[in-house]
Amino acid sequence: MNKNLPDWEKWQLSEAEWRNRLSPEQFHILREAGTERAFTSPLNDEKRTGRFQCAGCHLDLFTSEMKFDSGTGWPSFFTVIEGHIETSTDFKLIYPRTEYHCARCGGHHGHVFKDGPQPTGLRYCNNGLALHFVPAPS
Repeated sequence: MNKNLPDWEKWQLSEAEWRNRLSPEQFHILREAGTERAFTSPLNDEKRTGRFQCAGCHLDLFTSEMKFDSGTGWPSFFTVIEGHIETSTDFKLIYPRTEYHCARCGGHHGHVFKDGPQPTGLRYCNNGLALHFVPAPS
């Protein structure tokens, strides 16, 4: 087995399959690169130990140890689970931003900014509706 290859395959679902799988709000964010309003996600205040998964396909993207309070109103992380996200350049606000999405299903999650804490200095600013939280077993 090649250790550089993921242990999952990319998903290719139709628009109808995605609409059936997701709420209208999740579809707008994950499939149309929408953004939820700041301070509306309960995950912004989530402090338990666990994993944050893509709401579209349940691939683990972050752990609770990667999360920090950015004060922006969206769940924020200073790093990701290696190989579980991909990035692209987004020009929707005229200037280029780094968008990131789930490597398995391609769902839009948010943008990466260079104003996060050490050790990375990055802030992965995530839409809460694009995530599913799985608490660690007690």
